[in-house]
Amino acid sequence: MSIPQSGGGPIESFDQLAAYMESGNKPFADWRIGTEHEKFGYLTDTHAPLPYDGPRSVRAMLEGIRDRFGWDGVEEQGHLIGLQRGGANISLEPGGQFELSGAPLMTIGETAAEFDNHLAEVAQVADPMGVGFLGLGAAPEWTHDQMDRMPKGRYRLMTDYMGNVGTHGTQMMYRTCTVQVNLDFASEADMVKKLRVSLALQPVATALFASSPFFEGKPNGHRSWRSRIWRGLDNSRTGMLPFVFEDGMGFQRYVDWVLDVPMYFVYRDGKYINALGQSFRDFLKGELPALPGERPTLSDWADHMTTVFPEARVKKYIEMRGADMGSRDFTLALPAFWVGLMYDSAALDAAWDLVKGFDAETREGLRIGASVSALNAEAGGVKLADLARAAVGLSHAGLFARGQGEEAFLAPVVASLKNGVTQADLYLSLYNGDWGGDLSRIYAAAKL
Repeated sequence: MSIPQSGGGPIESFDQLAAYMESGNKPFADWRIGTEHEKFGYLTDTHAPLPYDGPRSVRAMLEGIRDRFGWDGVEEQGHLIGLQRGGANISLEPGGQFELSGAPLMTIGETAAEFDNHLAEVAQVADPMGVGFLGLGAAPEWTHDQMDRMPKGRYRLMTDYMGNVGTHGTQMMYRTCTVQVNLDFASEADMVKKLRVSLALQPVATALFASSPFFEGKPNGHRSWRSRIWRGLDNSRTGMLPFVFEDGMGFQRYVDWVLDVPMYFVYRDGKYINALGQSFRDFLKGELPALPGERPTLSDWADHMTTVFPEARVKKYIEMRGADMGSRDFTLALPAFWVGLMYDSAALDAAWDLVKGFDAETREGLRIGASVSALNAEAGGVKLADLARAAVGLSHAGLFARGQGEEAFLAPVVASLKNGVTQADLYLSLYNGDWGGDLSRIYAAAKL
């Protein structure tokens, strides 16, 4: 999850909210690729989740990487909670999931080098400790009570609130992992087209990258339990955003939606102030109960924008949020898939032609079907496998046009489409076959 934002003076005009998003407009030459991926740490001898403190712990991992590889520490209330180096940062999800938010890069090849270097640094610290990391969308065995809570004020507030607004919020926080890519836009019109295409095709990403068929020690009936969790979290801030496909969509329309999402917190002087359920609209008027008489800054607005969780999210760029974390090759296939579609104008236009006829019910039906059945899903007469083949084909063409050889990174999803087997399907086949129902075998199979 996001770290607190900084900078930006007081908000003096309502127009500044949309202008903040619009300031992300970039010419094509300045478009970059930012990839984020989370992974579960565990003790290799017991398979227990990695705690925050102790000789084998999240803190020990952060300290080891900081001291050996030249990262700068990030602290909150005296606790080491992250690292920063050269435009990248390592942060912690609520249950200790280790997240690399990569630097803005030019190519998928650079993304691969960054990821491989990260895994190498992690392994040099983790292996002597007897620590491993899993590339899965959901923790396969652990219960909520087994998960340690990371010492971040944001997470303390969210944990209590999640239980009041949905059924799966704490599962999302403590026992899921994702991979996402963050991509740029040139203008408001470009943002709208990319957001529409990315929302409509998120079910394709969910299906192709599904890797969470187990939860609390057994099959859960879904190929992507992580995706199922997001449907039972908090409907006020998640979903497929039907309004995005309506006439009049733009920066201001997105702002209006975010303003109607209840707040979590305000960050002041290194502390999170409880503003759960309160209104940012009231904050703009100086009427926020948590800070009566005080008006927000642009950094407060940037923070609030990080507390909405649709399938694709806009800030100063667009985040593609529909995929489970997976193996190394699948992790790199995710940014390749979206870059091929979004950074080539012909591919983007063709992708819009694929999905522009879908109604809201079809888009939501595909989202639900992808979590349950992955590539076997169907909704509104649309077969997800056929849609995925078309989308991957367009992505391949878009990557080829970039001339970097990046289309090779699509190999894992091309293979899945050819044989109909996702990561989730493979793990279920092993569980029901060679593993004889022994889910402890997943730790070796999914180890990064």
